[in-house]
Amino acid sequence: MQDKLKEFKFPRPAGARAEFHWDGRRFIGAEGEQADILSYSEAQSNWSEDLTNLHEQEAGQNHPIDRASRALAIRSLKFFVNFPAPTVLEIGCSSGFLLEELIYQFPEAGIIGADYIKPMLERLAKRLPEVPILQFDLRSCPLPDESVHAVVCLNVLEHIDDDTAAMRHIARILKPGGIAHIEVPSGPHLYDVYDELLMHHRRYRMAGLVRLARSAGLEVVRKTHLGFFVFPAFAATKLANRWRRRSPTMQKKDMVVSRIRKTSGSSVFRFVMSLENRLGLRVQFPFGIRCVLVARKPPRLTEKFQQSANSIQQSDHG
Repeated sequence: MQDKLKEFKFPRPAGARAEFHWDGRRFIGAEGEQADILSYSEAQSNWSEDLTNLHEQEAGQNHPIDRASRALAIRSLKFFVNFPAPTVLEIGCSSGFLLEELIYQFPEAGIIGADYIKPMLERLAKRLPEVPILQFDLRSCPLPDESVHAVVCLNVLEHIDDDTAAMRHIARILKPGGIAHIEVPSGPHLYDVYDELLMHHRRYRMAGLVRLARSAGLEVVRKTHLGFFVFPAFAATKLANRWRRRSPTMQKKDMVVSRIRKTSGSSVFRFVMSLENRLGLRVQFPFGIRCVLVARKPPRLTEKFQQSANSIQQSDHG
């Protein structure tokens, strides 16, 4: 069903004289130009290609918490998205592991990937040529109002300085009744050397994430946490690491790599995350390693939300 995206209105990319359309394998310009990805904006980012490579090398596709994260996102879409052939946008698609699962799990949907680091996306477009890939800054998202049925945003907002603007854009591009599945690291008091090296602006409390979504005009339909059963050990490690934030950068990197390898290879970690995964959407966990929020755009825009959306658009073009 990726062919359904041939009718999707992709905005004109930076430096282009006209719009591009998707032909099912690539972007085609009005004068026959071809592009693997559409690029809209590049500026300083709190993520890097080196960090992507580090995560791929040490955790790969099969880290237990990342697998559980993707599985929970897919469950949310299956349960809450009530459109016959939805357009689903993953913001922060990185290496494309979730995109692959979305294509398999939702053959009737149109799947779009977006992220910020251009070289990484160019490689991804070659690996998944059936998926249209966009490069943009979520603080100034170029997609049209009410253009997608669902947004998945896993561990992205913590890398964005203005997460309020980012959340408002998520709300703006959702169609009425559309769903956003959002995941962020939890526990501001647990900010440590790991968060610093991964360039996190913050960790979240669930109450703060809920306020952020509601201020953008979204209705919260589910809130839970990921990593409930392993949280005590996780929190103890994070608190012990806080004093190491003054260590040299290479020592910090070694600590992070060691921790990723340890959790990735832990049979206990795999077991408890598998158990939590089986509980799926049936249990709402009160705390955990990550906050998970599912929010819906109201079927009818309220006046307050319309004013918020207009304000965002004016600031982007002002």
